[in-house]
Amino acid sequence: MSNYKLVMFDMDGTLLRDKGIFVIAEKKGFLDDLIRLLRNSSQEYYKRSIEVAKLSKGYSCYDYLEIFRNLPLQKNAKKVIKELRKKGVITAIATDSYQFLVDDLKNRLGTDYAFGNNLIINDGIITGELEIQNKVLKKDFNSSKIYSICKSCVLEQLCKELRISVKKTIAVGDGIVDKGMIQKAGIGIAFNASDEVKEIAKVVTNDLMKILDYI
Repeated sequence: MSNYKLVMFDMDGTLLRDKGIFVIAEKKGFLDDLIRLLRNSSQEYYKRSIEVAKLSKGYSCYDYLEIFRNLPLQKNAKKVIKELRKKGVITAIATDSYQFLVDDLKNRLGTDYAFGNNLIINDGIITGELEIQNKVLKKDFNSSKIYSICKSCVLEQLCKELRISVKKTIAVGDGIVDKGMIQKAGIGIAFNASDEVKEIAKVVTNDLMKILDYI
């Protein structure tokens, strides 16, 4: 049996090759608005997420799901999840994207848990309102930033519920929003990551299969 009991993955850029909201924005015609908002915003990261959600107002969530389901998975993503589950390792996804999208990926890949932000939907139409996962606006581990999801908090809370030591976990991600969980976990893996993320990770790789070396 593995010494590590839980692996938590980022979604966009880690389990998926692309950043979902950028592909959706391009397909729906608001990519320029999205890029402009992100470039010009000096707001806290969680406030940016709330502003980004407003760009989706009036669109069908079913159209979003159709686009999302066509996003390519990262190479070996399915294989790694399957092997982890075979070895009795719990798997989870944590994302600053939307819960209805990550739930869909959770069902496709067979992960045990999925955590994201709740994009409010009425009768299949997106309202543009966002209920962020980080409800207490807690700063992420060793960070001065407040994200819409505090991934280190999610990791810690899930470990508490499952009665697993955080030292017995692995966290895998590529972006700055992943730094907290990568630092908090027993093994933090920077996957296809920026230098800023690589600096704080115990393992740096561009192959998801590397995870299995530690199981």
